[in-house]
This record gives sequence, structure tokens and C-alpha cells, in this order.
Amino acid sequence: MAAISVSALAATSLLAACSSSQNSATRAQNSTLQKVTRSGTLRVASCLTFPPFGSTDKANKPQGFDVDVAKAMAKALGVKAKIVDTTSANRIPNLRTHKVDAVICNFTTTAERAKQVAFSDPYIVAGEVLMVKKSSAISGIKDLSGKKVAVTKGSTNGAAVKEGNPKAQIQEYDTSAAAVLAVKQGQADAMVEDSNFLNSQAKADPALKVTKESVVPLEYNAIGVSQGDPDWSQWINTWLREFNTSGQSAALYKKWFGVKPVYPLNPSY
Repeated sequence: MAAISVSALAATSLLAACSSSQNSATRAQNSTLQKVTRSGTLRVASCLTFPPFGSTDKANKPQGFDVDVAKAMAKALGVKAKIVDTTSANRIPNLRTHKVDAVICNFTTTAERAKQVAFSDPYIVAGEVLMVKKSSAISGIKDLSGKKVAVTKGSTNGAAVKEGNPKAQIQEYDTSAAAVLAVKQGQADAMVEDSNFLNSQAKADPALKVTKESVVPLEYNAIGVSQGDPDWSQWINTWLREFNTSGQSAALYKKWFGVKPVYPLNPSY
């Protein structure tokens, strides 16, 4: 009886091992990594109304920091990059409906968002700051009581402002470009957004300025992907480490923002 039990146990273990191996093989075959390499195209959602992260050139072709990151990722995969224009509000829906393989669009990692999508390691870091007209007396979040504050739909900025000053009046816009225009036209008193983006806007328009006080000191932006695909996530993180440590990331940052990266990519505690 003991011999039979041992044999049965061995057979069960073998079947379990085979089943596990088959599941791993099936998972790998169904991974976005394999689908992308088979199709020859990497579909990346980027926000093309968010310069210098994303915009279009005179020939209406996508350009920007995030666009170049997507192209570098596609090159490493040996495929072509297809940039899909999106908005902040549509980043998660695009992933959950599998319209894109990844989102590279100033996507801040939060625990709430991680309930719906998976994130890579950070590829860029920024603070969230205020932009106002140069003549404005607003210098920080304490000055926003009763003021109209423009934010982008789908961003974390409205909640951050309300947490810091519950008396602020939040106005949501579909795109960051629309929010900037609201400040320029006096429809909003201030705008809260990524420091990299707002510094570039103020540099381009001398009638605008960015306040020194941060609404959120540091936020870590990552590549968003669908949940439940560890092979795809592992490849992206492995590539990102090479991309960041090789100096490619810093070179692209200097190209689009005109300065070296300000903050380290890895958080310290």
C-alpha cells in the first residue's frame, strides 16, 4: 500500500508540474509582449495636447518626450510605434478595453488607480505646481480660497487642491491645453498641473508664471499597462532599467525640457 501511495503521489506531482508548465506557456503566449512582437506594432496612448510631453508637429505627426519614450520602447522590441492620442480621463478605459498596449501619458501612480491598471517603475518625476497670470497675487495653495482652479479631467490635481484648501473652486477641463487657455482668458484664476508641463508653458508665454510653492511635492509617473500580464510588466521594467541607466532617458529629458532631470527616479524614504 505504501508503494502505491508513493507512486500515486509521484504521479500527482508530475501532473501538477505539467499543468503548471502548460499554464506558464499559455500565459506567455497570450501576453501582450508576444502579441506586440507578432503584430509588429506597439500601440501606445499618449496625450498629444500636453507639450512637451506630447503634441503634433507641422506635419501633424506626434512628437514630445512621452512620444520619444514610446518610440524607444518600440525600437527595443523591434517593432513600430503607433501613437494613439488620448486624454487623461481616457487613459484607464483605453487599457481596460485593450485599445492600446501601454499608456505613456504623464500617468501618476496612485493606489486607487492601481486597483484598475498595473504600473511600471517610474520613468519621470515631477511636482504638482500652480500656474497663474504674472499679475496675480496667488503664491500658493493658501491663496486659493474662493478662487477658480483649472484642472484636467481624470487627473489627481482637483483632489490635491481640495485637500490643501477646501474653499477652492475646482473647474475641470478635457485637456491641459484647455485649462491653460482658461487661465490666459481669465476664466480660471490658477491651474494645477505637472511642473515640467507648466514650466514649459510659462517659458513660452511671459504673461504667465509658475509659483514656487508645490501643491504636491513629488509624483512618480509610470507606464500604465493592463493588469494580469506579468510577462509584459517584467519586460517593460527590465527595459526601463536599461533605458534609465544608459542615459537615454536623461538625454530625452534634456532634449524636450532644456535642462537635466531635476529629481531622482527612485523615491527615498
